Amino acid sequence: MADGNLVYLVAAYAVFWALTFILVLTIQARQKRLEREIAALRARLENKER
Repeated sequence: MADGNLVYLVAAYAVFWALTFILVLTIQARQKRLEREIAALRARLENKER
């Protein structure tokens, strides 16, 4: 493999892992937000039941 092709291969791997990392962080942030919303809804439901 030529050195020029190796540069493109390394760049592609870097882009892939950067996008994967960003996706994981986005999913984690959404999950935390949903957990907070669920906790708030449970608290409201408990207050209404009393």
